[in-house]
Amino acid sequence: MVRLFKHYVPHAVLLLGLLDFMLLLAAAEAGWVLRAQQIGMAVHGIQERYAPLLSFGISLQVAMIAVGVYGVESLQSIRFAVARLIVAISLGVIFLSVLYFLIPGMTLWRSNSLYAMIFAFLFLVTLRIVLGSMLGGEAFKRRLIVLGAGHRADRIRQLEQRRGAGFLVVGYIGMNDGEQVVAEAINRTAIYNLADFVVKLGASEVVLALEERRNALPMQDLIRIKTTGVHVNDLSTFLERETGRVDLDTVNPSWLIFSDGFSAGRRISSFAKRMFDILASAILLILTGPIIAIAALWVKLDSKGPAFYRQLRIGLYGQEFQIIKLRTMRQDAEVHGQAIWAEVDDPRITRLGRWLRKLRIDELPQSWTVLKGEMSFVGPRPERRQFVEDLEQHLRYYAERHMVKPGITGWAQINYPYGASIEDARHKLEYDLYYAKNYTPFLDLLILLQTLRVILWPEGAR
Repeated sequence: MVRLFKHYVPHAVLLLGLLDFMLLLAAAEAGWVLRAQQIGMAVHGIQERYAPLLSFGISLQVAMIAVGVYGVESLQSIRFAVARLIVAISLGVIFLSVLYFLIPGMTLWRSNSLYAMIFAFLFLVTLRIVLGSMLGGEAFKRRLIVLGAGHRADRIRQLEQRRGAGFLVVGYIGMNDGEQVVAEAINRTAIYNLADFVVKLGASEVVLALEERRNALPMQDLIRIKTTGVHVNDLSTFLERETGRVDLDTVNPSWLIFSDGFSAGRRISSFAKRMFDILASAILLILTGPIIAIAALWVKLDSKGPAFYRQLRIGLYGQEFQIIKLRTMRQDAEVHGQAIWAEVDDPRITRLGRWLRKLRIDELPQSWTVLKGEMSFVGPRPERRQFVEDLEQHLRYYAERHMVKPGITGWAQINYPYGASIEDARHKLEYDLYYAKNYTPFLDLLILLQTLRVILWPEGAR
């Protein structure tokens, strides 16, 4: 994997993205030349139209990222990839059509765009057919050796079997540190020179997955392996990179303290984040004001009760603030103010409320909370005090998610379906900790883009 702004990107995805961008530029140029020849216009040097070509390539690639063209499913299934490409190209061209009326010189002509869109679809689909199984095959997978053969090593084996895994375990080494769960593991005593063994197997990384690390670290072996140029990682770091979350089963306080992350040098990033929140929330409120007003009227007509729903939530540093949303549940949804987890097909949700939640229209009034500075567009989901106090008793490090400002969307929201249990909260906490640990404006941008995928293909909205 390649680390971009603290976030890991698989080599296959990075390569595919670069090839896609070059093909999008080629499609834009082909569309331009074809249309020019049709109307008898002279085709001059490409330097005279670099802006329209770039706007086409960038717009479509951003749309592809937003709708999940580079997700695991798209890399594994041509049919899935084609469906997402159609949506992405359509959204990109719609955006370019709007941009054409605002800044005509920055985009292709509408007739050029039609041809470029057709070429882009053909080029991108052909690329995926040609690469085919290579994207998910061994050619792009890192070769790993795992030191350990117990339950922690078995976690890696289960992860390897997951669809879209970016690594291949070429050997497990039993270190006599407890129960052996991985039957095929080779005992350390059967290997004379471990560093030489790692190099001969062509491994690029060694993962330390010992059950008991006290006085059990094979320091001499690890030093020799490291000096051969092979990366050495502990299990928590490895799982964070491969899953995009902080694994609560393996992480310990010292790892959180000494690992890279939770950087204090965020003043410029935080300032830029706040400026974006102010500008975006103000624009969003202006643009969606009529939608919010019409939806509020429908809520009043659909069921008894106020149009807007206000509730105290826990925000930055554990401080309470009032959240505002369009009401989607009956007025008597909670008895005596007792907090209740939402359920699948929750009977408390009104008929109109189901549609408002699916389209995320009920979230729009939260832009006012963002404008006031109590929330951000991106961050952990704010919860009620009753839930927070309960979850802090059951989940380690739950309070640490409040070290960043809560958000309307977030890393957990786009990676894990809506949850309504302690176990769901635990999984979402792992994603929230990853966000808090690895926050950059790049990660915020990635989350905002992929929120569109969640809106277009709702996954567990309640």
